[in-house]
Amino acid sequence: MRILFCGDLVGRSGRDVVVEHLPRLREEWKLDFVVVNGENAAHGFGITEKICESLFQAGADCITGGNHSWDKPDIAPYMVSDRRMLRPINFPDGTPGRGAAEFTTGNGAKVKVINVMCRLFMELLDDPFKAVEQELPIIAPKPGGYAAVIVDVHGEATSEKMAMGHLADGKASLVVGSHTHVPTGDAHILEHGTGYQTDAGMCGDYNSVIGMEKTGSLQRFRRRFPSPRLSPAEGEGTLCGTFLETDDATGLAKAISPVRIGGRLQEQLPQFDD
Repeated sequence: MRILFCGDLVGRSGRDVVVEHLPRLREEWKLDFVVVNGENAAHGFGITEKICESLFQAGADCITGGNHSWDKPDIAPYMVSDRRMLRPINFPDGTPGRGAAEFTTGNGAKVKVINVMCRLFMELLDDPFKAVEQELPIIAPKPGGYAAVIVDVHGEATSEKMAMGHLADGKASLVVGSHTHVPTGDAHILEHGTGYQTDAGMCGDYNSVIGMEKTGSLQRFRRRFPSPRLSPAEGEGTLCGTFLETDDATGLAKAISPVRIGGRLQEQLPQFDD
């Protein structure tokens, strides 16, 4: 199975680069499943139903979230009604929506996606490790089980994301980080077969401060009084993500590669045998 995870979409630049390239990538790379983190898609803060529909039409199978999932409160009914839209699983009981969902690909394979948010330097949500651990014994890839299990770990601290990778090693196909908007160079397969990358990076304009317009960001760092809300940079976007190919017999990783397409970063594409 071939899987693409697209890192946090930031504003129009992030949306445009994904909508532009994803239909072609699905066909050329023979992708079976695509996850997109969309929590910054609506002008950098939250996501709307209209944006969700445009991403699904472009070829996304699942949209995950994070600490900005609720910045557009009107998304709540859509989050409840459409199982393709996730928010972190460790939000308190009673929060609208769901943090994990099962999908079926076009060829009948079952896929499970889990969205979780870390706690270091973030909101103090419920225990992310307990929340994921409670799912993993049920959904571990194995013959007759799920063809793939994908965990989006939305967090600030690299150590916390790495620890989550080792918790899920051998029980998930892919553990990939989101939130920091900077692609890390550590994509590899863990000891027991889980593909891992600390952060997939963002889909957005890298002539920016993590996707936001530079002047406003600099003012925030240099001044000690409130400033206007940041706005996303609107230059050419880069699609950043993680590509994973699984072993059909086990659901575990066979190959993993960072993905960088367009914009200012050096391009990086997966290498295929066929």
